[in-house]
Amino acid sequence: MPSTEVSAREVVLKLADSIGGVMKGQEAAVRGLLAAFAAGGHVLLEDKPGTGKTTLAKTLAKSLGARFHRVQFTPDLLPSDILGVSVFDQKEQRFEFHEGPVFTNVLLADEINRASPRTQSALLEAMAESQVTVDGKTYKLPELFFVISTQNPVEYHGTYPLPEAQMDRFMAQFSPGYVDPEVEVEILSDQEQGHPLDAVKTCATVADVLALRRAVREVRISVEIKRYVVEIVRRTRGLPRVLLGASPRASLSLMKMAQAAALIDGQPFVGPEQVQEMAVPVVAHRLMLEPEARFSGLTAAGLVAEILKGLPAPA
Repeated sequence: MPSTEVSAREVVLKLADSIGGVMKGQEAAVRGLLAAFAAGGHVLLEDKPGTGKTTLAKTLAKSLGARFHRVQFTPDLLPSDILGVSVFDQKEQRFEFHEGPVFTNVLLADEINRASPRTQSALLEAMAESQVTVDGKTYKLPELFFVISTQNPVEYHGTYPLPEAQMDRFMAQFSPGYVDPEVEVEILSDQEQGHPLDAVKTCATVADVLALRRAVREVRISVEIKRYVVEIVRRTRGLPRVLLGASPRASLSLMKMAQAAALIDGQPFVGPEQVQEMAVPVVAHRLMLEPEARFSGLTAAGLVAEILKGLPAPA
């Protein structure tokens, strides 16, 4: 188990190398995913079909050698299909709880916006408190519990947009995007005889990740950088054409993501550059714009980028 900042960094770099061997040309998405993972948050991957969202989640789980469950969200999916259900045992004359797929280390919630709001909300308690309540009884989830949800922004038929409370539970949102043509050719070559995911080996343990998360919390962050984080988030609340700005949870998430990024960079303290790098993926998805703003081409990511441009960074 890593016990120092250096060895914790080695863990995250090994994971980055393992995932990078499968996810070619996706260095920014992999770095962001691992920063959220190391910071103890959950991630929403939103992008067009076929850009590697599901593969990214599977590669992380396989690199860890951790328990992994995938749930395909559909309109008829019920909360009990995720959380589990109590079944009456005739022999013992009592109810026994049968765990659902949420009892795992890495949960892939595939196409989460296809499920009903009731089923989507079943993940809220699990994501926020690492526990679930079924039939009035509370069950703790594993100490390492990480949710990766995916959704396709171009498919609207049969989908239910995630409510703001659910969006706020995700520490960050990333879009892997399309890769360059040369990288795409390399991907074709890699998959001529099989899938590189099949060759992924375990390079870290659950204990390694828990130690990594402790190391992230120990990365120093000055009062000036904390004020910088808060000011970025605060300015989203007074923007014109924004119905809902980012909550204090966004400030906390941005601080943690910046700490994780600093650890990945080998720095014992957080600098403005880590805050700036993580501001858009952490803050933008929490904003609710007026419908007219969206139709005019205004984006939440663009608004956060403008805030960064207009806000002097601490020296």
